[in-house]
Amino acid sequence: MTLTDGLFGDEELGRAMGARAQIAAMLKAEAALARAQGKLGIIPETASGSVSETAENLRPDPSELAAGMAAAGIAAQPVIAALKSACGGDGAWAHFGATSQDIQDTGLVLQLRDALRIVEDRLADLEAVLHRKARDHAGLPIPARTRYQIAAPTTLGAKIAVWRAPLPRHRLRLDQLRPRLLNVSLHGAAGTGAALSPQMGAVRAAMAEELGLGAPDVAWHATRDAICELGGWLALVTGTLGKMGADLILLGQSEISEVAAGTGGASSTMPQKSNPVAAEALVALARLNAGAVGTLHQAMIHAQERDGSALAIEWQVLPDMMIRTGAALRLALDLARSLTPRPDRIAATFAADRGAMLAEAAGFHLARQMPRGDALKIVAAALAELATDETETLAGALARLAPGHDWSRILAPEANTGDAAMQARLS
Repeated sequence: MTLTDGLFGDEELGRAMGARAQIAAMLKAEAALARAQGKLGIIPETASGSVSETAENLRPDPSELAAGMAAAGIAAQPVIAALKSACGGDGAWAHFGATSQDIQDTGLVLQLRDALRIVEDRLADLEAVLHRKARDHAGLPIPARTRYQIAAPTTLGAKIAVWRAPLPRHRLRLDQLRPRLLNVSLHGAAGTGAALSPQMGAVRAAMAEELGLGAPDVAWHATRDAICELGGWLALVTGTLGKMGADLILLGQSEISEVAAGTGGASSTMPQKSNPVAAEALVALARLNAGAVGTLHQAMIHAQERDGSALAIEWQVLPDMMIRTGAALRLALDLARSLTPRPDRIAATFAADRGAMLAEAAGFHLARQMPRGDALKIVAAALAELATDETETLAGALARLAPGHDWSRILAPEANTGDAAMQARLS
């Protein structure tokens, strides 16, 4: 535990991906294996019942297994040893015909299934909150900025719709990913199933049915594409939230302050400040997961039938990616729920701009009545007047350079947001 866990960690996802959950998941896999083998007559029914019951109730202390993991190089081995010891005379039937990696991987999949339910629930909650906020502010004009410069009017609802738009796609991607990810692993020492041949396929199918998982015919000990696909998905989610965080940082900075979200953090020496802690954390978490994807992909370079150096990368990287995603969703939900526009500051930005962001609109309006080149020259001349006279507005300059038009109405921000409000309402 570190002092940053309260911000960058997540208690619920930390439990789902933590040592106790890992042990419990592996023991659940062992219980399902024993029951499957008992049904098929591969081990005695009495042993099947004894092993499965013991596995379901055994909860060894992770600290007692740490030395065994360090010696074996895989967490499943000390768990299996503890199970066999706890089973007494039936211990010889525990883990029958399986290899440690089978139990490690099946346990991981069970952990991921639980963790992804939490993540998906938060994604759905965030999607719903942003949907409401987009509709609430669908018609509220606000300056759009491209490349950090004021560009043209949009609406706050449209900005929020952009944050929300990837979320249903992420949920669809997760639905598509699950069948490739949520699979039992039971192929034995070298991935051939030789120890239980020719019944390994039947045992695998029965074990998978017990656990509600898929049962692939080909071993995935050394093919980690589904794991890396999950890592990519986690980075997509945090990347989306990082964009939201970056926007909120900029919208909330002192000179702009057009939107408020979150409670902010105090400075130790500057009492006027309210630091955008949660929004900054979204950016940091997104960047951390983006970097972790490349590291996780190193685990795909998996030599022969099993490679401990590749697996070690996955074990160290993937749980943190999941926890970061949970933290990002937790923070994003708080920011989204508290997001509030500041109409006075938005109006001040429009006033300070003096209509310059409507230059494109003015050019297109004039181009309906004259050659576009001539229209753009008039607009350029009007902008030049703004540059030399700080009291001038684009509407005022154009009233002299191109009279006969109701420039105040034509260049009103609310009249120049295009289909922004529609996008917000449809989000």
